[in-house]
Amino acid sequence: MSRTPANSSRVVVIGAGIVGCSLADELTARGWTEVTVLEQGPLPAPGGSTSHAPGLVFQTGPSKTMTEFAAYTVRKFGSLEVDGLPCFNPVGGLEVATTEARWADLHRKAGLAASWGVRGELLTPQQCKQLWPMLDETKLYGGFHTADDGLARAVLACRAQIARAESRGARFLERHTVTGIEREDGRVTGVVTDRGTFPADHVVSAAGFWGPVIGAMAGVDVPLLPLAHQYATTEPLPELDGVNDPHGGTSGAWGSPRASEAERGGGAESLGDEASKPILRFQDRDLYFREHTDRIGIGSYAHRPMPVDPFTLPAFDEAPVMPSSLPFTEDDFAPSWQDSVGLLPALGASRVSEGFNGVFSFTPDGMPVLGESRELRGFWLAEAVWVTHSAGVAKAVAEWMTDGRPAIDIHECDLYRFEDAQRSPAYIADRGAQSFIEVYDVIHPLQPMEQPRPLRTSPFYPRQQELGAYFLEGGGWERPHWYEANAPLAEGLRLPERDAWSARYWSPIAAAEARATRERVALYDMTPLRRLEVTGPGALAFLQRMTSNNLAKKPGAVTYTLLLDETGGIRSDLTVARLAPDRFQVGANSGSDLDWLLRHAPDEGVQVRDITSGTCCIGVWGPLARDLVQPLTRDDFSHQAFGYFKARHTYLGHVPVTAMRLSYVGELGWELYTTADMGLRLWDTLWEAGREHGVIAAGRSAFNSLRLEKGYRAWGHDMTTEHNPYEAGVGFAVRPAKGDFLGRDALEGRSEETAARKLSCLTLDDPDAVVLGKEPVYVDGVPAGYVTSAAYGYTLGRGIAYAWLPAAAAAPGTAVHIEYFGEKIPATVAQEPLFDPQMERIRR
Repeated sequence: MSRTPANSSRVVVIGAGIVGCSLADELTARGWTEVTVLEQGPLPAPGGSTSHAPGLVFQTGPSKTMTEFAAYTVRKFGSLEVDGLPCFNPVGGLEVATTEARWADLHRKAGLAASWGVRGELLTPQQCKQLWPMLDETKLYGGFHTADDGLARAVLACRAQIARAESRGARFLERHTVTGIEREDGRVTGVVTDRGTFPADHVVSAAGFWGPVIGAMAGVDVPLLPLAHQYATTEPLPELDGVNDPHGGTSGAWGSPRASEAERGGGAESLGDEASKPILRFQDRDLYFREHTDRIGIGSYAHRPMPVDPFTLPAFDEAPVMPSSLPFTEDDFAPSWQDSVGLLPALGASRVSEGFNGVFSFTPDGMPVLGESRELRGFWLAEAVWVTHSAGVAKAVAEWMTDGRPAIDIHECDLYRFEDAQRSPAYIADRGAQSFIEVYDVIHPLQPMEQPRPLRTSPFYPRQQELGAYFLEGGGWERPHWYEANAPLAEGLRLPERDAWSARYWSPIAAAEARATRERVALYDMTPLRRLEVTGPGALAFLQRMTSNNLAKKPGAVTYTLLLDETGGIRSDLTVARLAPDRFQVGANSGSDLDWLLRHAPDEGVQVRDITSGTCCIGVWGPLARDLVQPLTRDDFSHQAFGYFKARHTYLGHVPVTAMRLSYVGELGWELYTTADMGLRLWDTLWEAGREHGVIAAGRSAFNSLRLEKGYRAWGHDMTTEHNPYEAGVGFAVRPAKGDFLGRDALEGRSEETAARKLSCLTLDDPDAVVLGKEPVYVDGVPAGYVTSAAYGYTLGRGIAYAWLPAAAAAPGTAVHIEYFGEKIPATVAQEPLFDPQMERIRR
């Protein structure tokens, strides 16, 4: 990834909201001082989402990355002030539960907080009322209090960062409307405005809900949907009279009840920021509350989705209030007002004084969109970012631009994480609206989207339906997790009784499918796993430079290898099959892998293309796999003739197949690839031949259990760019002696012995216990790590969890505890792999 030297980089940031201002501050702090920020509205409150944001900063969530973004935002804004006014008020946060399901979820959230290092505490209803006296505590099961959360004064934080960035050489130009993006030879060269053109080596779109408009000028898709969100404030409340009076001593220097519009920026901030109580979230009714001096502000996600076309929004001077503030729709808010009165009865004597529908951005998966366009080099996106995560995102993007990579893993936010099928305007509209609806929902980690489905199906889909497949979804693909046809096999199996959470999207049939795989043979649909083809006279040299293992092997060899970044962090893990001297098939993880290879591929001698959609794959695994496959081919599939990690082209019946001797379930078998048009014939051929061997179709639920018994890592869960191979236990895939490769220098001197932390295998002491992932792990009573992947090991008869732990705690035999919904579950660090450590079952 080419970078312009810092002393000559010209950066134009489009948008002076909280993200653009934060990014200018972060870039200039790193020595990139030729930074121009263009804003179509007036400064410091130009009329975008920042100008009306209520400023809530809650750190805890299921995404470690988003939590770290929010934690940095808290630290940074907590250090900023303007004219003696702080940019962050650490009032804390309080989430309350009025249902058993939410109370259980708050226990889970407390575990997430412990995993990610956020201070949090579960409270009784009475303790909640002490923090918020207006609460009707009889409605509550309890609450979750996070003392370090709070309120960001976004416009004030913009002012503080503008001043710092300008002192280092940046300039902020208001009233400049962007009308075009200039480019030459695939690189951005400048930004055209109604007041002139600004040359640039890098352009960053931080335009918020105008992102799609800027993206269209650059020819870059920006997959976000602007939606309106209701915010209202009450009349003055006697219960708050004097409580937040700055002269009364409760809010100190937090500001006067009414500041000027230039300082506040209109919207929620113009209502007065004084607050002493925690931000209150009533997620069972999609509501949140915060104080504004003697009033309460109420935000609602309970209403119908209200999509907004960013191409039709008025300019600042044409908007009645500002472009991001639309008229309040009282009828939509009426049910939320009744719910608010139910939780805070004192509101019954009040009413809504004023309100607005504020516009902000949602993506198909609810995450930001970050990164540099490959199609237009030097054009960056920092979009769909809320105030909550703004400073953290800006830091990551600034690191990415100046150092070539962010310090933390951001694969969940990467621009290229979306598949082509997920980039249609219809998909973005459907899923963006659903992301709005689900903001405060209790979302299970396996919960699939409901629409549009089915979107992507393998050629085997009709047969899977006939077998009663239970489909979940990933990357738009329908993925069988188990098959109802196998229900009779589960009868009589003794399995732990599951709680309601771990029983969701699970069936005891998975245990039967795992058992059948270990005892007989099973067919697994591996089609959704991404397949790339790298060809050309320079293919070997290119892949040797890009990956960590030695690929200079004869055609027919398959190699497990890693994609590393410049610091030795694991970008992905791959299986690379050399099918011919100049042709390789690469098993990858995501669209970001394709993007990475395309960015680094030389202009001549190498072609990289995605072949996933035109191909399909069946994993045939189990001790009877050879008995099933061998009669279908004239080629010798014996261990001597077709060894482990080997590949060959053959025919199974009438079907041309690329067979690879691989197994991610720890059993004998092959991955069998063919073209999509032959997929159904391949399935039927294998199914018919397997009848006499008791073949079954098996799903992802059994697969995950089997792969953890074998200790196989899942990139993005067990290891990311934040980890090096020796910490993650995949150092065997690094071959420094092969010569230079990306990340090699950074790994020099590192080894498993020098690793300060390790990905560790844990077994749960109680054979009936189950955990799911992301739970905190306690060593000597103190949070020391977190679970990455977990499943019940049906072969072993107990739960398995992989977790990151300090090296001192990673020794086999170490006793730990995993916190699951508030319960401390004893576990023990185990020697891995747990199943077949001598690899006898695979190599036979």
